[in-house]
Parts: sequence; C-alpha cells; structure tokens
Amino acid sequence: MRTSTLEAFLDALAARVPAPGGGATAALHAAQGAALVAMVARYSDGEKYRQDADEIAQIRANADDLRALALALAEKDAAAFQAVTRAYALPKSTEREKVARSRAIGAALVEAGRVPARVIAVAKQIVNLTERLQPIGNRNVISDVAAAADAARAALSTARVNVEINLSGIGAGPARDELTAAIATVDQAIARADGVTTAVRKQITR
Repeated sequence: MRTSTLEAFLDALAARVPAPGGGATAALHAAQGAALVAMVARYSDGEKYRQDADEIAQIRANADDLRALALALAEKDAAAFQAVTRAYALPKSTEREKVARSRAIGAALVEAGRVPARVIAVAKQIVNLTERLQPIGNRNVISDVAAAADAARAALSTARVNVEINLSGIGAGPARDELTAAIATVDQAIARADGVTTAVRKQITR
C-alpha cells in the first residue's frame, strides 16, 4: 500500500475482494488528517510564529509520526481481514475441524478488531493536534486544520463500525472488553473534532 498509486488503491478498494475495505479506509482518513496538520504546521513558521515555535515544531513532529503509523495500520488492517477470510475458509467436516475453525475465527476477529481500535487511538491524537494548532496556525491555511479535524472524525466513525462488526463475533472475555473500551469515547472525540471545525469556520467567516 505504501508504494501503491492512489488509482491502484481505489481500484483495489472497488474490487470484489476482502481487503482493502473500510478498515484500511479509516486508517487512510487518519493519515490524511495527520498530513494536513503537518502541512499547516510547516506553513506556520518564521518571525510571526516565534512565540509558538516550540509548540508548532512538536505538533509537526507528532503529526509526521502519526501519519506513518496510520499508513502502517492501513496495511495491517488489510492483512488482518485476509486472516479472517482464511479462518472462515478452514474445513469443518469433523467435530475437531469445527472446533479448530471456530477458535481460528475468534482469534482472527480479535486481531481484526484491534487494528481499527488502534486507528481510533491515532485519530484521537490527531484531533488533539488540531485543537492545539487551530489557535496558533497560519490563518492563510487554517481551513486545512478543519479539513484535518474532519478527516480524523471520519477515521473515528469508520474505525468504530469496523471494531463493532468484529465484536459481533467475539464472545465475552478480556478481548471483547478491550475492544468495547476502545470505542467507548469515540462520540466524545467526534464532538471535539466538530468543535475544531466550528472554531475554524468562525475564524474564516468573521
């Protein structure tokens, strides 16, 4: 995916294949949000921004790290979903095979749920960066902070449903509790992202 062209990725996304799908898309939403934050931070330099230079530098570095992590998660999501597909394809002729298949499916679903859960964590951090950058970033590109917040919002919402669909096949236990906790505060993070967009719109329309 790192070396794929945008057109090739979209062709794969549109194809009748198990992956990439919504999970990889969620991760790429996050990667785009992080990239937009980094871009605005790079435009927010020079004498005018000297007072906030350290904060902006930290935001930029964090955004670059999160972009790389989100891209890696897009690749991991595709691999995790392919593992689910392989587990469902296991033989189930005998009782022993049925038990082994059920266990394999459960383990694959847990891993497939953990990847979008990590995307949620990344997207929350991106929202935090937009909150920090919005008051101090270059006003000429401040609309891109809103775009970053909206991309993170999309990542949060999309990753959540990808966790939820995997949860439906995971029984009670620590793994289910872990994934349930990962999605518990998504609505709060989405509200924060919306708050950044609202703040930017007020800045550019007054």
